[in-house]
Amino acid sequence: MSAMPATATTNPSSYPATLAIDYPDRKLNRLTSFFRILVVIPIAVILGMLTGSGSGANWGHWHSSMHVYSSAGAYAGVGYVFLPLVLMILFRKKYPKWWFDWNLALSRFSFRVGAYLWLLTDVYPSTYEEQSVHLDLTYPDAQNQLGRGWPLIKWFLAIPHIIVLLFLLIAACFVWVAAWVSILFTGRYPRSLFDFIVGVARWWLRVSAYAMLLRTDQYPPFSLEP
Repeated sequence: MSAMPATATTNPSSYPATLAIDYPDRKLNRLTSFFRILVVIPIAVILGMLTGSGSGANWGHWHSSMHVYSSAGAYAGVGYVFLPLVLMILFRKKYPKWWFDWNLALSRFSFRVGAYLWLLTDVYPSTYEEQSVHLDLTYPDAQNQLGRGWPLIKWFLAIPHIIVLLFLLIAACFVWVAAWVSILFTGRYPRSLFDFIVGVARWWLRVSAYAMLLRTDQYPPFSLEP
């Protein structure tokens, strides 16, 4: 299917999907943090309209805030270019650049919304500015880096990751509550909790790049590390 096996072990730092979020080394806004679930609604509605998921809270693929779940509807719907990509790679071995640019821009936007909802920042999400969320995907050489048949089975190969991510998501929910309480009393997001949430988001981004954005045939690493 491809010159590079989809099950190849990958060094996290070399994976073609990266995510870094600036740590807010300052006191965060307690008021907006307390009402974060309500404050995020306007921008979440916009994101939901773009993805066709009816929810702005999935890291777009967490996309946007972390249900691994309704993301599938977003990819098959009006948001992310997925099914046309499957056909294009399968029959033409091409990944149109403007489709890639759209998926990348929507991914960045959804992760900014996710970062805000998960209290990683108190700056309201922008629809176009990078802000504190630095997400990047490298454009693939479809002819040489993507195998024709992999898009048909990647969803199956990604199942072990999805299972692990579901457990990590449960843990992340408890971490979020702990961080919320900490911000309300101290104004600070504990660094260890911050790094864990970002790590889970980073893990999901890599799985998304592999199985849904079809950016790479390299199997995602089981890692929270950059």
